[in-house]
Amino acid sequence: MSSPATEVVRLLTVRGETVAVAESLTGGLVAAELTAVPGASKAFRGSVTAYATELKNELLGVDATLLAQRGAVDPQVAAQMAAGVRKALGADWGIATTGVAGPDPQDGQPVGTVFVALDGPFGAGAVSAGGGKVEALRLNGRRAEIRMESVRSVLALLLRELAGEQTGNERAQDTERNGGF
Repeated sequence: MSSPATEVVRLLTVRGETVAVAESLTGGLVAAELTAVPGASKAFRGSVTAYATELKNELLGVDATLLAQRGAVDPQVAAQMAAGVRKALGADWGIATTGVAGPDPQDGQPVGTVFVALDGPFGAGAVSAGGGKVEALRLNGRRAEIRMESVRSVLALLLRELAGEQTGNERAQDTERNGGF
């Protein structure tokens, strides 16, 4: 079975669409996972690793008041990161990670609090996600485990959306291109 990153790249390529990534706690791991897939350049636009809170505002357009009031570990921040990277890098889809990998709590949030977000066309004729989709995660484990599970979770979020939107005709075309698999 192929990895989630391989499936994401495959589905985006079949659809003629692209993705951009905004990362905080994952520090570039989502981008690394996607670019490890042969042919990723057909679907991957780029990434912004906005580890410092002020960069979320400066580079991704996250509302400064929201950041000041709630901190960087917040579902709305994640949604704005995904929308911001999508716009900044000119992609069809934007995905984002923000959270606390440890060892210490951040912004009043305990270690293991993570938000992954998705922004994209969401259906026929839609131009914007209008707030996108956000999943809240409560992860256990060491720092590296929390970061890797965040990567897996954001890719799974995008994969579910792409697989759910793929029409029967696109699936048939993709099957033909891939030798009937």
